[in-house]
Amino acid sequence: MHKPHPDLNLEQDPRYVADVTGKEGLESGIAVSFNPATGEPIAGVRLDTAESYEQTIRESQEAFKRWRSVPAPVRGEVVRNIGNEMRRLLGPLGEIESMEVGKIRAEGIGEVQETVDIADYAVGLSRMVGGRTVPSERPQHRMMEQWLPLGLVGVITAFNFPNAVWGWNAMLAAICGDITIWKPSLLAPLTAMATNAVADRVATQMGHPGVFRLVIGTDEEIGERMIADRRLPLISATGSCNMGRHVGQVVAGRLGKCLLELGGNNAVIVDKDADLDLAAKSTVFGSVGTAGQRCTSSRRLIAHKDIADDLVGRMARAYKTIKIGDPLEEGTLVGPVIGQRTVDAFTNAVEQAKAQGGEVLVGGNVAKPEGLGGWFVEPTIIKAPASNELPIAMEETFAPILYVFTFDSIDEAIDMQNSVDQGLSSAIFAGSVNTTEKFLNVDGSGSDCGLAYVNLGTSGAEIGGAFGGEKDTGGGREAGSDSWKAYMRRQTCTINFGNELRLAQGIRFE
Repeated sequence: MHKPHPDLNLEQDPRYVADVTGKEGLESGIAVSFNPATGEPIAGVRLDTAESYEQTIRESQEAFKRWRSVPAPVRGEVVRNIGNEMRRLLGPLGEIESMEVGKIRAEGIGEVQETVDIADYAVGLSRMVGGRTVPSERPQHRMMEQWLPLGLVGVITAFNFPNAVWGWNAMLAAICGDITIWKPSLLAPLTAMATNAVADRVATQMGHPGVFRLVIGTDEEIGERMIADRRLPLISATGSCNMGRHVGQVVAGRLGKCLLELGGNNAVIVDKDADLDLAAKSTVFGSVGTAGQRCTSSRRLIAHKDIADDLVGRMARAYKTIKIGDPLEEGTLVGPVIGQRTVDAFTNAVEQAKAQGGEVLVGGNVAKPEGLGGWFVEPTIIKAPASNELPIAMEETFAPILYVFTFDSIDEAIDMQNSVDQGLSSAIFAGSVNTTEKFLNVDGSGSDCGLAYVNLGTSGAEIGGAFGGEKDTGGGREAGSDSWKAYMRRQTCTINFGNELRLAQGIRFE
């Protein structure tokens, strides 16, 4: 049985249960974390209850009263030190992700690096967040806006990014003066415990306990309480579109704020004048990285009919060289999917595609790497029939399946890309500036996604830009740009420094 790295100090957490054997779990108040590469249990985590959740919220309210009074640049120094500690523990934190959710080691470490990067970014913001002065129409009056701490921020994360998505939220919330209440996926509780422990330990040592809180529980016991809790003015939730609809309705019902990051059915358009070598490499990474379990994974390839066979041939040859296996082993490029449900969804999607006239060009099978008993599938390319009709491709299957379509005109390709319900990430490979500008058209007729890339794949967002999507993807924005505004409340202030009552709009009341 694998054990987490000793530097993470998980054994010191009272929730940590080292001796779990087999399938004991939620009914006993313990969530068991399994290694998806082996199918073996790693450890158990004692679940929070309604009572412990209530205690956490009360303690967090008291912590907020203290934290909001700390100057923002001082809050930034706390975040700076958190980033530095995560930088020191980059390897162990990345490896526990690999062990718990199956990411290859390079991707696990890369995800923790995202949290380090957003911490660095937040440190700079801590000296910049603020409002502006607005000219007043009245003499001897000044108008200004200021941004104030929001309060307790509920963060609900999915298994596939169990560190970075928390980091995007928690680091910005911290410099804004908020307290983060984190509910992680029950498929990745150990990563959450280790990550939150680093942040809490640093903040506590600097005299600021209680800024980062963790509640681990079922959706019924903890999740529903969080989204209905008026003491959490903002809920940031990452997950499926169905989950997001429910969260959005409940939070809206209490007039709270929502930040939703939901599904993606992302397309790559490749025109006939594209650099095919660049397009092939980028699309392979986008479609098979994290075993196709990213919300930004490339799921549809829309290639010009004149170069489609050449491009797909290059990709097929690359697919056949990909090593599937232990994510912690050197040379592995594709690790396991998260569990049997994903394997079943994969096989079902492949069978539906065949029934709908699709042709499996590469993969299509369950994989069984030698010596491993976990959950693996082959990265798969499926060519749509000549009619371009393949209904299964309209659904997001969280697995490494890439559907291939062809087009004649760029307008047709953009329409095909935009035809799905989600609107997260999009990409085009082309040599013509006329084509790429049509894809990015300022009148809104191009890509309808929140992320649009030119001569880049759909995965690999940098933290400096706002991350999020449109339509069924939820409309949320996290990480860079002005995403910090979601974690604060705006107040417009008007100051009369004269001796007369002057009303706006020239109204006289005498």
